[in-house]
Amino acid sequence: MRSAALTLDRVSERVPLSSRSSSLHWLWLLSRDSGALVGGSIVLAVLLLALFGPSLTGYDPFRAEPFNRLLAPSSSHWLGTDALGRDELTRMLYGARISLLVGLGTTLASTLLGGLVGLIAGYFRAVDGLLMRIMDGLMAFPSILLAVAIMAVRGPSVENVILAITVTTVPRLARLIRGQVLVTRELAYVEAATAVGAKPWQILIRHILPNSFSPLIIQGSFTFAVAVVTEASLSFLGAGVPPQQPTWGNMLQEGMAMMTVAPWVSVFPGLALAITVLGLNLLGDGLRDSLDPRIGEVSA
Repeated sequence: MRSAALTLDRVSERVPLSSRSSSLHWLWLLSRDSGALVGGSIVLAVLLLALFGPSLTGYDPFRAEPFNRLLAPSSSHWLGTDALGRDELTRMLYGARISLLVGLGTTLASTLLGGLVGLIAGYFRAVDGLLMRIMDGLMAFPSILLAVAIMAVRGPSVENVILAITVTTVPRLARLIRGQVLVTRELAYVEAATAVGAKPWQILIRHILPNSFSPLIIQGSFTFAVAVVTEASLSFLGAGVPPQQPTWGNMLQEGMAMMTVAPWVSVFPGLALAITVLGLNLLGDGLRDSLDPRIGEVSA
């Protein structure tokens, strides 16, 4: 027992220093990743445009002007107008707010719930089977069909879109964290903590949870991208955000019938969606490469 206590003390003394040095190391690696820098710049630009863009264009994204319907891109309307004469640029920038809100809300909710389920399932073997069978049941349905079913029951709203996408993403995060916990709980310092009588919640918070931050951060960036695409898909199918709200999915749906006469109505929102998802994926790849210790060793 005394030997186990000494082992735990030594490990506990080393972990904070290692955590600080590794944090600086992965930030340094991230700053050297050109893809991550490009992706981060794109995401930052989209965020700034979503926050300040609609107020700078001078147009109301909801106000219809029938005399200006389906105007081609010009100096007065940089991206043209839609079938009701509304400025496309203003609506696209306003739609970015909803896309980012859905992405952020889904990422936070699914990370919290998926991380919690994964920690509990990986550490407490008694409930592992039950929780994983529930997760398997959710994963058995195609994600988009499950999300559409939830929206059909709950009704169209931003909050329900976040709920629907969260339900479809939690199982994958839970399985990811469960696998991480199964590996971490067998490490020497966790066994030492168990041997000296540390309570399960202390072991989870002090020793296992810190080792799960890296996969959560990496997966979070990809979850954000998936949420943005899924929200656009649901809105395009008429099962997402209410049609009166200017979102990229709604704009794509509105412009689908006008591709031959006014392609700009759907082309520009599609490009915005593709560029945003590209930026999120590049940032996620950079986070993955910088947080992976094996890649860090190779780079060193």
